[in-house]
Amino acid sequence: MNYWLIKSEPFKYSWQQFVKDGKTHWDGVRNYAARNNLKAMKKGDHVLFYHSNEGLEIVGIAEVVKEFYQDPTTEDPNWVVVDMKPLKALPKSVPLAAIKATEELQEMDLVRLSRLSVGAVKEKEYKKIMKMAGL
Repeated sequence: MNYWLIKSEPFKYSWQQFVKDGKTHWDGVRNYAARNNLKAMKKGDHVLFYHSNEGLEIVGIAEVVKEFYQDPTTEDPNWVVVDMKPLKALPKSVPLAAIKATEELQEMDLVRLSRLSVGAVKEKEYKKIMKMAGL
C-alpha cells in the first residue's frame, strides 16, 4: 500500500462534504507533478485529507476506490481523476504548524513542496501522522 495527501480548501470541498457525499472523483488537478501522483495511486491506497488555506490541518483518511481515468471536467487527455471514499475522520486533526515542528516530517511533500495539491507520503511519515492524530 502507498500513502498520499490531497489538499482541498474547506469552502470549496470540505471533509464534511466528502463524508456526506460518501465518494468523489478528485478532479480539477492541473499540475503535472500532482497529476503524476494521481496516476500512481492504486486501489486501496490511503490518502490523507488536508484542509488548505483555512484550517491548515490533516483532518481525515480516504481510500482510493478507482484508479485514474480521464478527468470529466475537461476533454484534454493530459488530466485525470481518481475516485476516493472517506475512511475515517482523525480523532485529533494534525495542524501544519505541528507537522513543520516535527523533525521526522521535514522531508514530507507537504512541507517541501507546499504548493503541490496531491503529494506522496512515505510510510514512516504516515505512521507519525497517525500517532500525532491519536491513532
